[in-house]
Amino acid sequence: MNDVITLAGGCFWCLEAVYEQVDGVIAVESGYSNGHVAEPSYEQVCSGQTGHAEVVRVTFDRQRISLREVLEIFFTIHDPTTRNRQGNDIGTQYRSGIYTTDAEQESVAREVLAEVNAQLKGRVVTELAPLANYSRAEAYHQHYFARNPGQGYCAFVVAPKVEKFKRTFSARLRKT
Repeated sequence: MNDVITLAGGCFWCLEAVYEQVDGVIAVESGYSNGHVAEPSYEQVCSGQTGHAEVVRVTFDRQRISLREVLEIFFTIHDPTTRNRQGNDIGTQYRSGIYTTDAEQESVAREVLAEVNAQLKGRVVTELAPLANYSRAEAYHQHYFARNPGQGYCAFVVAPKVEKFKRTFSARLRKT
């Protein structure tokens, strides 16, 4: 049975590149959510004026990977302690967030969030909210790292996150 969770952890290219390699993940789509403009463009989101976060919509098979495991990966591949920032990416569109679609997702997310916050001594700033106003990002953002591994940002920012995932979660790596 498939489920979908929407996550914000800085640049969507980073999250997408990792989740595309996770065993049990069926699909990953880059997009924008939880802002106040209908179907914003990338340029509008980057202006910081729409309130949207860059997100990935992760579709996963609950019989192969649990929401808890999806979230454990999420908290390992981004910094949940920096408000509106991941590395050199600064702005509300780069915030840390978990956007849920039902009470069960919210409950699991709240539990994992509390555990991570305890480990990080209360410094977690990850937003937990119902999914709102989601729209798919432009086509050129989809599968960006897979199509552009040599691009500067991909080589120096995305690739290290993918490698960290592979080292930390080798058992969760998609079988080729």
